[in-house]
Amino acid sequence: MIKLIVFDMAGTTVYDGDAVNASFRAALAKAGVQVDPAVVNTVMGLPKPEAIRLLLAQAGRAIREEEVQTIHDDFVQRMRDYYKSDPAVREIPGAVAAFAALRRAGVKVALNTGFSRSVADALLARLGWRAPEVIDAAIASDDVPRGRPHPDMIQMLMRRLGIDDPRQVAKVGDTKADLEEGANAACGLNIGVTTGSFTREQLLACPHSHIVESVAEVSALVLGKQG
Repeated sequence: MIKLIVFDMAGTTVYDGDAVNASFRAALAKAGVQVDPAVVNTVMGLPKPEAIRLLLAQAGRAIREEEVQTIHDDFVQRMRDYYKSDPAVREIPGAVAAFAALRRAGVKVALNTGFSRSVADALLARLGWRAPEVIDAAIASDDVPRGRPHPDMIQMLMRRLGIDDPRQVAKVGDTKADLEEGANAACGLNIGVTTGSFTREQLLACPHSHIVESVAEVSALVLGKQG
């Protein structure tokens, strides 16, 4: 029986008009590095400093931690400004309804993200997704020693919410890093959604139990298995 579902944010439960990709490219361009959008998509879901290191390496740039920090700071500021004010930011249709249906059935709902805490908080505030009113908990990649694909965020959420068995946890996300995180945490369900950076074909190549078209399908999928 699933007792906790950990949902990713951007691309899974939140539509933001591909702002993450655009902000990555703008911050890198300011540092003199041009990156193709398709290449940026390959690092989606990872902790953002790690994503920046990978993008710099793929561009043939030497990795200097001072530059990584500068680019990350620029990225964070762009995302915080965007999430606070851009009209494109909204829930992916059915996300809040799925949260509510799951919580009514006694399933705890948590959010996790590759963003830092400051960006995550800006987004949560914009959407009004507060705990315990709408969700049970939220965690960001810099709240733990290791972000995705490591299981640290899921494991911390389990401790916070009193879940001992990872087989009672479902992970839902739109990227390879999400699904690898779910696999590394030994989640009972590991669900990919096709509303974000990765296509169905790309997600099928990742560890998964299910691939669905939208977060709107998750509550019926999970609750149907509970019966």
